[in-house]
Amino acid sequence: MSSDTARPPGAAGTTDSVTFWENHYAGADPQWGTRPNAVLAEVVTALAPGPTGGGRALDLGCGHGGDALWLASRGWDVTAVDVSATALARVAAGATEAGLADRVHPDRHDLARSFPEGAFDLVTASYFHTPVEIPRDRVLRRAAEAVAPGGLLVLVEHASLAPWSWRDGEEEVRFPSPDEVRASLRLDDGWRTERCDAPRRTAVGPGGQTATVTDNVIAVRRHRGEV
Repeated sequence: MSSDTARPPGAAGTTDSVTFWENHYAGADPQWGTRPNAVLAEVVTALAPGPTGGGRALDLGCGHGGDALWLASRGWDVTAVDVSATALARVAAGATEAGLADRVHPDRHDLARSFPEGAFDLVTASYFHTPVEIPRDRVLRRAAEAVAPGGLLVLVEHASLAPWSWRDGEEEVRFPSPDEVRASLRLDDGWRTERCDAPRRTAVGPGGQTATVTDNVIAVRRHRGEV
């Protein structure tokens, strides 16, 4: 949903995800967020370097499709999910321009109310944050349920505020630790933790400014044979 973007307009008092994110993307630069998240790309390259047998990937809160298009370019068949029709139209256009339309499938969902059907070899969510109140933990647990046996769930999340964040200026902002995020998934013994840490990196904001930020990175793999 969110990336290293400036404060979205109209954040205060917004309760409807569809309206909020439509307004957000209507006013956003269509080129912003069309490159893959660097942290996600690093994790996927290391832990899921390539699909086998036409692997299925699910990108939650895809925005303008940077991650979805990158995954498709590596051979994944990607279901790209967002609540914003404007964002998904841009994903579709980007996939067509890149010659990836046969491997990128935009799918509109308000994830608080509906979720894509089926099982996926890779499920990703990059910066699944929103100023709109949603049952976030429940959505991420549903994401884990969608991982096929042997498949991977990768979450990359903000663990600090960048100066251009829509949360900048809030008092007492607390981010959960990576262990707390993993615990919120309520996984059983049928999972193996591949990564659960909080690396720091240099981020670039929408105006070209830079800042050192921290991310939570959680990557967990479902054991083969688990349903």
